[in-house]
Amino acid sequence: MSFQHREDIIGIFARHPVAANLLMVMMLLAGVWGLGNLNAQFFPNFEVEVVTVRTLWSGASAEDVERSLTLPLEQALRDVDGLDRMRSTSARGVSVITLEFPEGTDMGEATSRVDQTVKQVRNLPADAEDPRVQHVVRYEPVARLLVHGPVDAGELRHLVRRMERELLDRGIARIDVLGLPDEEMAIQVPERAQQALGLSLADIARRVAAFSRDVPAGTVGRDDVGRELRATAQARSEAAFEALPLVAGEDGRLVRLGDVAAIERRARPAQVLVSYRGGPAVELALQRSPNADSLASAQVLQEWLAEARNRLPPNMELIVYDESWQLIRERIDLLLRNGLGGWYWWSPSCSCSSTAEWPGGWPWAFRCRSWPRWQSCTSPGAAST
Repeated sequence: MSFQHREDIIGIFARHPVAANLLMVMMLLAGVWGLGNLNAQFFPNFEVEVVTVRTLWSGASAEDVERSLTLPLEQALRDVDGLDRMRSTSARGVSVITLEFPEGTDMGEATSRVDQTVKQVRNLPADAEDPRVQHVVRYEPVARLLVHGPVDAGELRHLVRRMERELLDRGIARIDVLGLPDEEMAIQVPERAQQALGLSLADIARRVAAFSRDVPAGTVGRDDVGRELRATAQARSEAAFEALPLVAGEDGRLVRLGDVAAIERRARPAQVLVSYRGGPAVELALQRSPNADSLASAQVLQEWLAEARNRLPPNMELIVYDESWQLIRERIDLLLRNGLGGWYWWSPSCSCSSTAEWPGGWPWAFRCRSWPRWQSCTSPGAAST
């Protein structure tokens, strides 16, 4: 029976074993190059064609938010060029509008169009914050940190903020903090003090807002010597608010806010708190940008942990969990083990050469040059060497 594979790829490589070995070497080199340029991440990069418009209105009910914020913004945004779909959510104190665009849209231009449209809306409530337009960017998780210890929330806040700055400076793209509630300054003025001063709560609020501001104040000079001015008198602590002037008393003495009001820094209501073993805790979710390497971000985290644990106050502890980068490392290790296993079983065949005898249609006699595990490599009927 004649050999049926003489002219196809199997026959060519059987008659030219050096070509087969060269092809295998090229494949190995390509694999090494690909492994070195591999972007270590779970999913391929893709852009999210979504823009959100978020507006805060503290103290407003969901019905008021929908009527005064969501509906006027929706009516203006429905005519945005290229808009594919629009969804909105109105809750107590917040309005969120989500705009989706077709795949392949230039999101820089789309975000700019949405921002210009929102700025043209003039009939929003005066005490609502300015709408925030943001293009949704997809971030990949790296790991989570839990910071806890027998300290009060104030000390924990300063420690966590310092950790956040250090990690961001080292290259972590984004950190979401959970368990560190937003704070507000509560000013309580008794009714008797309001009557004595002849001021209502609204009058006091306007005076506090007038004296506590951080706004541009124009420019001085021209051209290269011009300088921008800014009023930075915004109060940020209890003592600063206590020093704000209200009115002049009957005796000519200046009455300050701290003379008639109780001022307290406190957490805003309806905030998420985290506890661990009965004590306060804060969770930091570390994320990387779509183009960053998960293993490189993990290396940054490990180096920072080695330094941060030595600087922690007594009884404070850092717990690392949900390390998603380890799953990527395990997959890469599996690829390497499979490649080394293939190399282990392919190596003996590289040291063997065919006798170019083809009885029965398939090569059945091989003569080994040298292999420490195999002293002979012959099939039945062939002489050993």
